[in-house]
Amino acid sequence: MSTDARQVTTASLGDVVDALAGHRLTVLTGAGVSTDSGIPDYRGPDSPPRTPMTFQQFVGDEAFRRHYWARNHVGWRHVNRTLPNKGHRALVALEQRGVVLGIITQNVDLLHEAAGSRHVIDLHGRYDRVVCLECGTVIGRRELADRLDALNPGFADEIGAVADVEIAPDADAVIEATSHFVVADCARCGGMLKPDIAYFGETVPRERVERAYALVDAGDALLVAGSSLTVQSGLRFVRHAAQAGKPVVVVNRGATRGDRYAVVTLDAGTSETLTELAEVLPAPRASG
Repeated sequence: MSTDARQVTTASLGDVVDALAGHRLTVLTGAGVSTDSGIPDYRGPDSPPRTPMTFQQFVGDEAFRRHYWARNHVGWRHVNRTLPNKGHRALVALEQRGVVLGIITQNVDLLHEAAGSRHVIDLHGRYDRVVCLECGTVIGRRELADRLDALNPGFADEIGAVADVEIAPDADAVIEATSHFVVADCARCGGMLKPDIAYFGETVPRERVERAYALVDAGDALLVAGSSLTVQSGLRFVRHAAQAGKPVVVVNRGATRGDRYAVVTLDAGTSETLTELAEVLPAPRASG
């Protein structure tokens, strides 16, 4: 079946409701869901150009790794202070009513969990954990922050006071002077520590991907909210749903790579759209 004929481009919330009404939804979210919580989007129409660090750069270059940890040491604190917005809360309400089965999120900010969503797959990992690439030990990001504070006294406060520090969706921050920053190694084996986040060029664990596919299969329709679907990591679930004949609806500011697979696309913000959907979408039809 040609996917080119599937798309209905629309600016009407009513078309979204018509496409989703009565269905049990799997929801795929991206950075656009968290922008109203104060976490910028990488690829939104108004986002500045960014070149995220790759996995190969992180593990292969000590200077890149030092720069990353210096930036992250500032940025993670901002993400740790953010709160869920009304879009996150709307998804909780939809889950409680049985409309939403679960969420596959490309975000690492844990705001879905903070809002109260119970069935969330953190596809790209989570910002609050750090893993050793040698022995596999996992520690909390706050524990590492205490170690980095001891190794770099005053650094976070000094840099954090700079007005133009840019916070990014991966708990990163843009700063310049990082050459003197001291990186912490694994306290157990001395190995390399890395945020428990999938970097560009890194493979998402297969078990996590299979759980996400299963969640798509369990739903009657797929709702994409706040993702440009630029990377294959999220786009594959849109393709999977479309190939299975499930309606795909995309709500995002700007075009996405998944628009050709959608029955409805809505160029709009996610907070207001999800809130309205939580108010008007009926409970799903009884199966069988």
